[in-house]
Amino acid sequence: LARQQAMGVLPEGYVYPLEVRSVRDLLRRRMKLVHGRTGEWLSLQSRVARHSGRDLDMGDLRELETRALEALLGNDLLVTMAAQTSFRHIAFLDREIAQIERAVLERVKDTTAYERLTAVPGIGPILAMTIALETGPIERFPGPGHYASYGRAVKTEHTSNGRKKGEGNAKSGNRYLAWAYVEAANFAVRHSPELRAWYQRKAAKTKRVVAIKAVANKLAKACFFLP
Repeated sequence: LARQQAMGVLPEGYVYPLEVRSVRDLLRRRMKLVHGRTGEWLSLQSRVARHSGRDLDMGDLRELETRALEALLGNDLLVTMAAQTSFRHIAFLDREIAQIERAVLERVKDTTAYERLTAVPGIGPILAMTIALETGPIERFPGPGHYASYGRAVKTEHTSNGRKKGEGNAKSGNRYLAWAYVEAANFAVRHSPELRAWYQRKAAKTKRVVAIKAVANKLAKACFFLP
């Protein structure tokens, strides 16, 4: 460390301003709740598929009423009770997430930076706040590649002469920022025809997860160049 400091190459960490740190931490808590809600939906989807033989998507699951659910799962009351528990947990998480979002929107006053981010496909007000608060001053990144790397949107491979020589630390960077850009990428391929077409071409050549990560990389680099 002393040698790096003497050479002027000692990496420095960024300390977030105290006035926005609580908002950033609350948005991180929201992310954990969103993960929990997604897990409940996937568990419910799996349970319905196992006991009914039908593979329902999330939209169909949301529209299920109590009687329709009981008819779908059969006569086993315990299976129905487990599914109803998932619905109640999801409803609880929905309320908590909505409460956090209202509190954050009321707390943040300067919306100029967030409005610029919402111009990018797939990024709404809450994701814009998450990205802005996890990024900090964009000037601390030398270029778009460094910023995308901080958001875990690039490979960690070490190559030489076109050959793979090893891998770096895949967990380096900001995992909250990485999650935000992956979420934005999923929304973007749904609502942006241009990005959806690019994603489909990419997914035809590789895995869908890799294609989504590639879209996240493009969004991160686009956000870097926002005025």
